[in-house]
Amino acid sequence: MKRFKTIVLTFGVLLAASSATAQVPDGHPHGVGQLGRVTFPVSCTPEARRRFEHAMAGLHSFWFDEGARSFGAVLDADPSCAMAHWGIALNAWGNPFVGGPSGDRLVEGTKSAERAATISVRTARERGFIAAAGALYRDTAGSPNAVRLQAYADTMARVYRDHPRDTEVAIYHALAQIATASRTDTTFARQKRAIAILDPLYARYPNHPGLAHYIIHSADSPQLAALGLAAARRYAGIAPAAPHAQHMPSHIFIRLGLWDEAVATNWKSFNSGVAHARATGPWTATGDGMHALDYAVYGYLQRGQDSAAAVTVAVAHAAKFSPPSNALIGQYNRTAMAARIPLELGDWAAAASFTPPDSAEVGVTAALSRFTRAIGAARSGGEQAARTEVAKLDTIARALTARQDTYWASVVGIKRDAAAAWVLFAGGDTSGGVVAAQAAAEAEEVTDKHPITPAELLPARELLADMLLAAGRYSEAHDAYRATLLREPGRARSLFGAARAAELAGDRTKAMAGYREFLKLMSKSDGKRPELAIARALAS
Repeated sequence: MKRFKTIVLTFGVLLAASSATAQVPDGHPHGVGQLGRVTFPVSCTPEARRRFEHAMAGLHSFWFDEGARSFGAVLDADPSCAMAHWGIALNAWGNPFVGGPSGDRLVEGTKSAERAATISVRTARERGFIAAAGALYRDTAGSPNAVRLQAYADTMARVYRDHPRDTEVAIYHALAQIATASRTDTTFARQKRAIAILDPLYARYPNHPGLAHYIIHSADSPQLAALGLAAARRYAGIAPAAPHAQHMPSHIFIRLGLWDEAVATNWKSFNSGVAHARATGPWTATGDGMHALDYAVYGYLQRGQDSAAAVTVAVAHAAKFSPPSNALIGQYNRTAMAARIPLELGDWAAAASFTPPDSAEVGVTAALSRFTRAIGAARSGGEQAARTEVAKLDTIARALTARQDTYWASVVGIKRDAAAAWVLFAGGDTSGGVVAAQAAAEAEEVTDKHPITPAELLPARELLADMLLAAGRYSEAHDAYRATLLREPGRARSLFGAARAAELAGDRTKAMAGYREFLKLMSKSDGKRPELAIARALAS
């Protein structure tokens, strides 16, 4: 209780310091009735069918805690409802973008998929859904989650070919395509195909939570984000009771540099989760809660609201946090939001001594801390300490490769290379550092960011721009900062860096325009950044 009171008090300070709206949504925030409209006929009793559609509305908004209860209620109404077991299996899998379940959730999902397959159903459509769930959980001991997710997607593609006009089949086929899309495919072919399926359905069923949700996931890239803006601005209103529905619009807001909207919707998500948890039992912060706060911290930092960002991190760290069976989401975000503050503010000494909130960090989450310390040390005179951290990053990347976790191995490898570039530069090898930084930037730009994070801790292209600026190559630095902004509009460090590079290159007109753009972004800043004085001196 004392811990919760501390969090509430801190949160009150944050509300006073911030201009963003952070109230719990109006209506019934503890309830589960405001989840949108889903029509999903199944071969069960009438009462079970009614309960099933309610459960599906929650599942479409990734409300997995509520899903376990809701699908249980379907079985209470009709123990022979095979599709209730199918729903429990999908609910146990969880967010298809974060790697799949382990432990008890994996066991639960496997049993439910197997149980669904033993019950006779009346329609080929239902048999198709159940077969897909069977593929998702087949050979869990010998086949990795990613392989089985692809088998699920392949099965759903066949079900879609057999039932192309069925709305829910089309939705789950599209979602499976997005979830299995390559993160190095810069054409975004699967995402575009998914949008082509989902958009016409969304026009017909504007209150369906899954349609708005999955359009946002489909458009979660710099090249496609504008296609998801309309859905982003409606989704929270479609399913106001679901915490994830309040958070998900920020995936598009972040991509478009809409920082105030990103902050507000993530606080609504966090508050909604707290309210629901307090109504159903002792409050424990969830991975989704940490995820929302990380997105909020990133938005605050781009507006110069550094005090609000720091208090948000304090709220997250004070919370009692129980990682889900897949601990990546939540643990990653708790570390990332803390690391963002010294990195975004250029406090390299603080970054060099960064201490993560969770002492048992492993894998990708540990790489965030190693990267933070490596960059901080290299840029604050600790070259040898930076070398040690780079070596640790290499060890993590190799371990991920050995586990065949190729995406995250690539992400960690890019961080290793970007940090190693700064070690070279710190040691006096300017040419070698720039070449290595350029290679890291190019690799990152063909590796899409994971939806678990609002952005990389520092973009590799921006780190290259910092190096070029420090090397006196001002025109090249300006171009690198502007290239960063093409992928990440409204990034404060790159806006200021581009203006500063233009000023040092002697282009006063370009510098004044850049500083004015930066100062406009900083209109709600708490005024503590030294960059503000530099910008005002030339822009005024």
